[in-house]
Amino acid sequence: MMATMDNEAGIVWHPRASTHVRRLIAEVGQRSGEFPVALANHLPMVLEAITRLGASPERLSEYAAHYIAAHAVPFPPPAIAPLSEANWRGYLGHRERETDLRDFFTQRVSELGGSETIARYMPELAAGVAASATHGLMRLAYAVLRRDEAEIGIALGYWAATYLAFPAVPKRVPDVTEPAELVLGMVGQPSFANVTVTSTLLWKWIEAMGEIPAFQQRLGRLVPAADVLTKVRSASLVLYAGTMSFEALHAVTGSHWLRLVSPHVVDAPALVVHFWEVVLSLYPKIGMPPLPDAQWLAEQRQLPTPPDSVIGAAAVASNDEHDHSLVFSALEEFRFTGDPLYRVLAARRMGLID
Repeated sequence: MMATMDNEAGIVWHPRASTHVRRLIAEVGQRSGEFPVALANHLPMVLEAITRLGASPERLSEYAAHYIAAHAVPFPPPAIAPLSEANWRGYLGHRERETDLRDFFTQRVSELGGSETIARYMPELAAGVAASATHGLMRLAYAVLRRDEAEIGIALGYWAATYLAFPAVPKRVPDVTEPAELVLGMVGQPSFANVTVTSTLLWKWIEAMGEIPAFQQRLGRLVPAADVLTKVRSASLVLYAGTMSFEALHAVTGSHWLRLVSPHVVDAPALVVHFWEVVLSLYPKIGMPPLPDAQWLAEQRQLPTPPDSVIGAAAVASNDEHDHSLVFSALEEFRFTGDPLYRVLAARRMGLID
């Protein structure tokens, strides 16, 4: 069998990896969407990512075994009772009902198909995109990428079980067209200067930010225009370039996930706005730094980088799921936008350039 070459990225898929990864994801996908304590299980997604970055079947199996053992990834809790169209909404955010919610959405996918199920239920799930610190979105995006109907059902159930929305705020007319404006408008506000959250969980920080009245005033202000994802993508890239932070990494990867999911969402701009509000909530966590200026960004874009195959190989060799996630999303977004800054940041993440 011939290896598969992704000509634009210059990355060679291992000839047996595509078939192997489907079997492996079907197996590991039966485990819970989170591992103790309430941390996102990246394994089904990053197995797909490193496959597309050139991992061999042997590396895929090795990494899956390592991940499950290192994180003690459990199976979902026992089923409690079947859910129906009439009552599933009452269990949003109930992690103990993960199996029941998986079963509900898996059944809906079998009846409607994956795309139609996403379209039908996303209006109710979108506000809770902070689910498992946005990893419900990640799992759904990779399921869509792989055209994996079983994973679509599991992902929607995971999203529902870990659903996290900001408190409802009075209806307001959106008045901000640039995502970065909302970010920079937080600088200097005392309410955001010394936020304290006892938990180290990212979604607990997001949850706590949602309780701050000054933050609630920023909700619902970004205009859900047709180009809002383009603007969020650009702002996320700049935020990560200027900070290289764990939080901003999720803004870059999340923009990629939104691009994959959006064609199946009736009101995609609304989902993007909810996602950006999650990013906004994380800005104080990284110290509310200034964003880099246009000249610095232009200089960064001129930096030489290794070939994509070298960047991809470095990610494949890593045991850090965030290396896999960032490098794959960055190279995919580079191919989509043509912006060389994505390559620079992927190479920097992997220590290949300063």
